[in-house]
Amino acid sequence: MTSPASSQPAATAPADAVPADLVKAAPAKAAPAKVTPGKVGPGKAAPAARLGGAVWLALAIVYVVWGSTYLAIRIVVETMPSFLSAAARFLAAGLLLAGYLLVRQGPAGLKVTGRQLASSALVGVLLLTGGNGLVVLGETSVPSGLAALLVAAVPLWMVVLTAFGGGERPRPAELAGVLLGLVGLGVLSAPAIGGSIEPLGVVLIICATLLWASGSFAGKKLPMPGNVLAASAYQMLAGGLCDLLIGLVRGEQRGLDLGAVSGRSWLALAYLVLFGSLLAFTAYAWLLRSAPLTLVGTYAYVNPVVAVLLGWLILAEPLTGPTLAGGAIVVAGVCLVVSVSRRPGRPVSPRPSASRSTPKEPSARR
Repeated sequence: MTSPASSQPAATAPADAVPADLVKAAPAKAAPAKVTPGKVGPGKAAPAARLGGAVWLALAIVYVVWGSTYLAIRIVVETMPSFLSAAARFLAAGLLLAGYLLVRQGPAGLKVTGRQLASSALVGVLLLTGGNGLVVLGETSVPSGLAALLVAAVPLWMVVLTAFGGGERPRPAELAGVLLGLVGLGVLSAPAIGGSIEPLGVVLIICATLLWASGSFAGKKLPMPGNVLAASAYQMLAGGLCDLLIGLVRGEQRGLDLGAVSGRSWLALAYLVLFGSLLAFTAYAWLLRSAPLTLVGTYAYVNPVVAVLLGWLILAEPLTGPTLAGGAIVVAGVCLVVSVSRRPGRPVSPRPSASRSTPKEPSARR
């Protein structure tokens, strides 16, 4: 899973917001102008808002980079231990991000309260150790494309958590989406049941989606730093330290020969640090401020497709019937849930990536 943060950037003012000092009181007897929906003044159509090239470029980065992180993880674990490689990724990315904040904003950029620090650490452990760490471990035996399709179910778990822990009664269409997604997960798990894929790997990734959704849910309820980059830095550092501890407890350091690590595993790890955890997250955070949420949230459906195609093209991962059918069912269920959650009267539910809807926090899983 790839997004490293759990606090959404502050909302910007609506595009049609007008500064208070420019608003003049209308004459007491002046009749208000009649404006019909879609019109600006009598008989004049409102110009449609156009999205600039920067929006499409940032969206393409989120689509391709976050979708490709499953492939990169699969290449990393070819010659690197699971949790130690995840620790290296997030500790490096967290230190780079913290250094950037210190240079640009000084110590104030990293200033948080004790409660905010504790909340960031908890969310970071849930997302990056429980969520991303188990995905990394699972991908030692599960193809990257299948892992991405399993992770796509995160928004479905968010509906369940919101219903039981948030007091929000899900709409019938949301429940239908959850049930549809569960059917898709069953189809995707068929190869594990049949013995062609190690069942433990599939179970680990499904557990990762639950932990990622839990971290996302906790990030909405707990006091988080107002600076989204600072929150991300602390989450990555906490998650990286916990990954390191688990790796050492598992004995992954025994017999570890850095000289035996392949060049492509090093390159994949560097890609995850620089592109997956820094570039794509920055693009995503900017998109939350600059583009419609309905457009930004489409990454939840596109990332699994990108992951499956890259795994097939680069690693020759087979496109089996259960993978294609189950993936289509899961994505259909996610589409149903997200489309309903965006209707008026219901806030947008956060997601993953595997933590992959329009999430409040980016998927650090990637």
